[in-house]
Amino acid sequence: MHVLYEDAGKLKAETILSETDNALHVESASGKRSKVKRANVLFTFEQPAADTLLPAAEALAETLDVGFLWECAPQEEFDTAQLAEEYFGHAPDAIEKTALVLALTAAPAYFHRRGRCLFRPAPPDILKAALAAIEKKRRRAEQQQTWTDALVAGELPGEIRAVAPAFLDSPDKNSLEWKAFDAAVQQLGQRPERLLLSLGVWPNPLVMMRERFLARHFPDGTGFPGLDIHLEQGTDLPRAEIEAYSIDDASTTEIDDALSVQVMADGVVRVGIHIAVPALAVSRDNPLDLLARQRMATVYMPGDRIPMLPPDLVRTYSLDAGQWRPVLSLYVSARTDTGEILESESRLEQLCVRANLRVNELEPLATEATLADPQAPVPHAHWLRPLWQLACALGSARDRLRGKVENNNRTEYIFELAGAPDDPDAVIHLLPRQRNAPLERLVAEYMILANTQWGALLARHGVPGIYRSQQAGRTRMSTQALPHEAIAVPQYIWSTSPLRRYVDLVNQRQLLAAVEHGVSARLVAPHKPRDADLYAIIGSFDAQYAQWMDFQSSLERYWSLRWLQQNNICDVSARVLRENLVRLNCAPLITRVGGLPELERGQDVLLDILGYDELELDIECRFRQIL
Repeated sequence: MHVLYEDAGKLKAETILSETDNALHVESASGKRSKVKRANVLFTFEQPAADTLLPAAEALAETLDVGFLWECAPQEEFDTAQLAEEYFGHAPDAIEKTALVLALTAAPAYFHRRGRCLFRPAPPDILKAALAAIEKKRRRAEQQQTWTDALVAGELPGEIRAVAPAFLDSPDKNSLEWKAFDAAVQQLGQRPERLLLSLGVWPNPLVMMRERFLARHFPDGTGFPGLDIHLEQGTDLPRAEIEAYSIDDASTTEIDDALSVQVMADGVVRVGIHIAVPALAVSRDNPLDLLARQRMATVYMPGDRIPMLPPDLVRTYSLDAGQWRPVLSLYVSARTDTGEILESESRLEQLCVRANLRVNELEPLATEATLADPQAPVPHAHWLRPLWQLACALGSARDRLRGKVENNNRTEYIFELAGAPDDPDAVIHLLPRQRNAPLERLVAEYMILANTQWGALLARHGVPGIYRSQQAGRTRMSTQALPHEAIAVPQYIWSTSPLRRYVDLVNQRQLLAAVEHGVSARLVAPHKPRDADLYAIIGSFDAQYAQWMDFQSSLERYWSLRWLQQNNICDVSARVLRENLVRLNCAPLITRVGGLPELERGQDVLLDILGYDELELDIECRFRQIL
């Protein structure tokens, strides 16, 4: 005797060894024995053999017309044995009963299961809706397969072209278009980015990177909506009748700092560090502030930028030469031989910058040698030399506190693009710049001085600010005035770039309160002590600024690859960083070199360039020799 039963939703036919009121002990054709609850039994039978029942029933079930069965079936609940007898015209055998169970179970649109061998036909209206859904699903499956076949063949259907740009970052994974694309990716074994580029969704990797970034972070565009906001000119502020200049790259349009110097007696100079004051117009939570907070910083990329603040506001507060502009000034009196700070004072005033000096024009003439030689012709020497002397003293004082000389002699590069920023054939120039060049060190030293002194001013008056600290090698932002070990200062804030960085703008508003109200500033500052909003700003800024820097680095890496190709460079020298990781000596590129012998850090090697991958932003190199 054999039994047909259900186990975990599957039908099984096996031979009965013994049985009780509640269960049967059965044996499969392979000899495996098991216990079956009687509640799971459909029926018992003698013929055919247990192991042939299901194959025969499945073959018969394929021949049954489910639509005809639905028409023949009673409209109420019925047993399959009853319908089988009517359908086959005789008492059904085990194969026929099993075939009917399989056919009805496989057609849930036609028949609703009610128990063991019990079914009920679907009402006509429900069946009609179910069949329509099945047909729709079939047509969708056919459409999906058609699109997948086209994608695999290198064709891009119009329906997919319309939504393909969103596939990499925000796909609708329930859509037919995405499912067709994903199936093509799996079938071809390609990265989605590479397939989309091959299909022409983007003309090249450069456009893909830019459009993905803009779609993700600037879905409404990079412009600014029209805002009818009064821009405070600061024309009622006192005027500082001093000689001041700014020093910036040739491409800089947001001039947010300038320097002045007065030579006093006995080796003392009085240096002025003057910072643009957009905080006069961008008060906390006004529309301009909300826009700036949304962007957090200006996004820089070769040949282009996305400003944090509207161009009209930048023009109003940028320290352009010949224009009286409001500034927050820090005046420091110090000894040029030791860097000792004798006194400092902060003021809100107006300043007219004499000239916006450019590094590329001034740097060849203002070298360490010419600045040290009083007879050497140096532009604006009466201004540059005392600034340089104090900058050197301030840097040496920090080196003594740190216990070592700062290692800042790495070459950096300015990317100068001749052409549209989204044109991969635009000509790129890499202009090397030493981080420890005199003008770089001079400006950096006074920005460190301002950020240190103003950080101390906030702490002294109990006004909260956003500080940057470094302890035990970990750099972080917080509202605590903690030491920054890398630059050897007791506290440090970002406050000298308020036109392009939101943290600096927030700190500037706090500084204005401290400068204007002194000890009572903590009561009137925009952010009071323990303001939770400051912590929210820190979290948002860290995350978003990192994304801005990653995007900038990716584009710079892309243009470095293009520079190598445009100049037909076939071999390059590089410096070993560790193991098989090297940094090229002619471009800001770090890459891995397979087969590189084990070498000391800092060793120079010569590499052959084998190829470029502008999608992966990588270069394939082969080791040739040690230099």
